[in-house]
Amino acid sequence: MTVTCPRCGGEVRPPGLMSSDWRCEECGPVPPLHVPDHINDQVLSGAVTEITREKPPPPLWCPWPLPPGWTVTGVGWAGDDRAGARATVLAASGPAPLLDGPADLLLVAEAPGVGLASRYAGLTERDPGPLLAEAMAGSPPHAKVRTERHPTPLWSVPAPADRSAYVGEANGIWLVAVAWPASAGYLLADDLALADLVDWLPPELVYGAPCARLLG
Repeated sequence: MTVTCPRCGGEVRPPGLMSSDWRCEECGPVPPLHVPDHINDQVLSGAVTEITREKPPPPLWCPWPLPPGWTVTGVGWAGDDRAGARATVLAASGPAPLLDGPADLLLVAEAPGVGLASRYAGLTERDPGPLLAEAMAGSPPHAKVRTERHPTPLWSVPAPADRSAYVGEANGIWLVAVAWPASAGYLLADDLALADLVDWLPPELVYGAPCARLLG
């Protein structure tokens, strides 16, 4: 298990005698990001157990059914025993929809201010809210997904050239999708359905090699 700062990816110190918080030297008190070193049924089930220690837990979104050729390639959550999980991330990888070669998709659900989605998306703001407000001004959604069968609009926000980032809201917290390469964001325009693995773990899930972007 790798434990890092959700905002910068740096080292975090666990609570001690002087503080009950996990601390990053760069960012201060943070909910630590936990990323298992590999992924399979047992690891994913264990992650769900950790995420659901406190109620209500954040969703753990997963494309379901998985796009053809795609696999689940990682999971993570940000939180501690005191405050519970405040963010989740799931990685899926497969063939790029428009180009030859591989693609990766990270789906982040997070409470305001965590900063995990902004780290993966390469956003300048810790929280995606201001960028989402700018994107929504006078613009229809750039993509739509179905979260537990409910249409969920997403808006594209500025991101580095090697990826695309889409932001929306589902279950009362942020839903952020980050895709590499940038053209892989096309998946979100193809009626992608998301299941919350907190509620149900499909036995047919297929797993692949760990996605390095979870620690990037």
